[in-house]
Amino acid sequence: MSVKAMMATILQDQLTSRGIRSLSPSDHEEIVELLIEQLRQLEFELAARELRKHDP
Repeated sequence: MSVKAMMATILQDQLTSRGIRSLSPSDHEEIVELLIEQLRQLEFELAARELRKHDP
């Protein structure tokens, strides 16, 4: 099982435990994909910010 699939399962379990059952498995996978992309973007922004700190 891929990391994305595991994250989608965790998301589904968490939402279900909170009473949200209207999303499909593909919705969970899409949300996880979007979260991963947002985290990548944040990581790049933080790295760029760190590089700018050290630039004379």
